[in-house]
This record gives sequence, structure tokens and C-alpha cells, in this order.
Amino acid sequence: MPCYSLRNIIKYPRAVLRTLLVVANNIYCVPTYLVWMFLLLPLRKIHETYYYRIEGILFHWLLANVSMWSWTAGYEVVEMGDDITTAFDKRTLVLANHQSTSDVPLLMAAFNAKKGILPNIMWIMDRLFKYTNFGAVSLVHQDFFIASGKKNREKSLQQLKSHIRRCYMPRKRKWMVLFPEGGFLRKRKDVSQRFAEKNNLPVLNNVTLPRVGAMKAIMDMLGAPNDMNVCSSSSTTTTMNQSVDCGNVVGQQDAAVKQSDSNSTIISSKAINKDDDDCDTCKDASYALLNGQAGGCLEYVLDITIAYPQGKPLDLPNIVHGMRDPCQTFLFYKLYHSSEVPRESESLTQWLYNRFYEKEKLLEEFYRTGSWPASCTIPPTIVHQDLLRFLLIHLFFITSTYVHLQLILMLINYTNVMYVYMLS
Repeated sequence: MPCYSLRNIIKYPRAVLRTLLVVANNIYCVPTYLVWMFLLLPLRKIHETYYYRIEGILFHWLLANVSMWSWTAGYEVVEMGDDITTAFDKRTLVLANHQSTSDVPLLMAAFNAKKGILPNIMWIMDRLFKYTNFGAVSLVHQDFFIASGKKNREKSLQQLKSHIRRCYMPRKRKWMVLFPEGGFLRKRKDVSQRFAEKNNLPVLNNVTLPRVGAMKAIMDMLGAPNDMNVCSSSSTTTTMNQSVDCGNVVGQQDAAVKQSDSNSTIISSKAINKDDDDCDTCKDASYALLNGQAGGCLEYVLDITIAYPQGKPLDLPNIVHGMRDPCQTFLFYKLYHSSEVPRESESLTQWLYNRFYEKEKLLEEFYRTGSWPASCTIPPTIVHQDLLRFLLIHLFFITSTYVHLQLILMLINYTNVMYVYMLS
């Protein structure tokens, strides 16, 4: 009892201290990243690849700092399901359910412990995040800000395709993170349930019905056929033939997917054609043969089910001040080869809806029993972080901040001296 009372007393000053440290962390990390990127701009003119390679490393270190916030608060990430190591250095689309503002920091914590993912990742996020303190970082890193709402949908999807062509492909990014629900569970649940009832679809409680438009745009630009040789070919002289082959294979693939999903709830064409579940504007598919380049196809789709203890999600304030008791957040992985994913609109909608029906069943079972399927390739495993690496990263950013401040002071002094000299 005394120990419990002591913990209650300590947690309040601890929360204040953590909040101050997180604020300080933002002050000496985010500006330092931006200053380095500004100072290295000449390198981008000389050798753009090296510039973005350095940027990717600094971006990874920034996200490692965010990973440290949840880890030091005792909020562990536990992963299970399929073995995803084969996808680490491959073009992979990550699909995840979206419950709160803690989803992204906890995904960062999981990815931080894996080699080569965070430097080469692209996040697709609501455009409101552009106006946060991390928005400038995401702009430099060339993440994509998507606008919500019916009136913005068509324009946003075209912009996403253009962004993939201009930024994702030239930067040689690998992973791309998308939240197909298009918003937090608590905000979209009622709308999703009304849509489901209206169209005779299952009513979901732990996830919401996904929106297919962004995934359709991504698959149109990067979707790979069954024969991955089409995507790995370095020759650019057979581009047109490859595109034709892609179309033929995808047609066969769509039929196979329809057959495999025959036991799932069927979505009527009428429901699919509703305004938030289609992407008819994304029919000019290039199969990632962009700018005369082959080898740009998506190779995997990683479906992640995020589960919080007792269905009560953390949020970003929890991660900052750490007032909530330590807990474990579970990530259940299901890895699909891109050839398993259809590209035709109706089949893709059915495929994505089926994934969220599966998430609903997984989460319902987990919240009821506290257990996951026994057939996991990877059993529940805690993601371990490296404390020494965290300390070295902080030392780098603190030292960089000091150096940058000295450079700024020198520039100010030089400007003052030149001003006095000119007046005299």
C-alpha cells in the first residue's frame, strides 16, 4: 500500500518532467534537422541521391526520438503474426486500422527496431498534420498530406498519384503507410455503421469500413502482376509489352481473388459505387513504369491490426506525460504478396473490406479472451529498443544544435561588424 501511494505521488512530478523533456526534445531536434537539410542544399544540386540518403538517416533518428517517448513511459509494443523480414528492403504498402493519435508513434517504435525501414518510408497523413511542429519535417521528407472530404477526394487522389511519380519513386522509397479508414475509430464509427446498415454490410464495432480510393490510386501506380520479373526487369525497351502483360495477369488474378473470397460477405456494385469507396479517376495505370523506368512495382502489402489493452487506446498526451499505467500494445502482422491483391475496382474493394472484417474478428476475440490465433508464424514478441543508440542520437542533436547556434551568432556578429563598417 505505501508503495502504491508513493507511485501515485511520484507520477505527477514525473509527468511534468517528461513533458518538459519532450518539449526540449522537439526544440533541439526538429530545428536541427531542418538546419542540416538547409546547409546541405548544395549537395542536392550536385548529387541528389546522397542528399536524400543523409536526409533519410536524420529522419530515422528523429523518429527514433519519438519511439523513445513511448518506450521510456513503459508502453511496450508486442508484434506477432507473419514473418515480415522479407519485406524490409522491398516496396511495401502498410495498411493499419486507426484508433488514436498514438497509432503512429507506436508504429514508429516497431519500425525503429528494424533495419532500413524508417529512412525509406513515406507516411500518408491528413493534411492537418502539415501545420504541426513535425509538419515541416514531413514536407522535407516528402510525406504525403491527403485532404479529407468528398469535395477534395478526386483532387487528392490525383495529387497522390503525382506525388508517387515525382517523390516516392525518384527518392527510391520502400515502405508506404496508409490508414484506409480515413480517420480515428471514435470519429468514423457512427458513419461507418450507418453506411453498413444502408448497404446490408456487416456492422463493425472495433474498426470502420475502409475507404478504397487511396489504395486504388497506389495500386494503379505501383501494383505488380503475378510475374514479378516484369517489375524487376531493368530493360526499358520492353515497357509497352510489360504493361500489356500486367493487364492480362491482373485479370486472371482478379478472378482468383473473387473465388478465394467467395465465402466472405459480398459487396454489391451499388454499395461499391458509393462516393467514398471508389476511385474511378485512377484508371490510367502505369504499373510503376514511370518516367521510362521499370522496377518500381509494389512487392508486398502488410496488413497490421493494432490492438490496445481492453480496447482502450493510448493517445499522444499519454505518450508525452506517461500518466497512464505501463501497458502493451499489440501489432498483428499479415503479409500478402502484391500479386494476391486485385487491381480492378470492385475486386479490390471486396479484398480490402475482407481484411477489415478479419480485423473485426481478431479484435473482438482479443478483447474477449486476451488471446490471439495460435497459428502465428512469429509468436508474441516484445519490440526491444537500444538505450545506447538513443543516447548517441540525442548527443548528436544536442551537439548539432550548439554548433548551429554558434554559426548563427557568428553570422549575426559578422553582419553587425559589416553594418558598422559601412556606416563609418
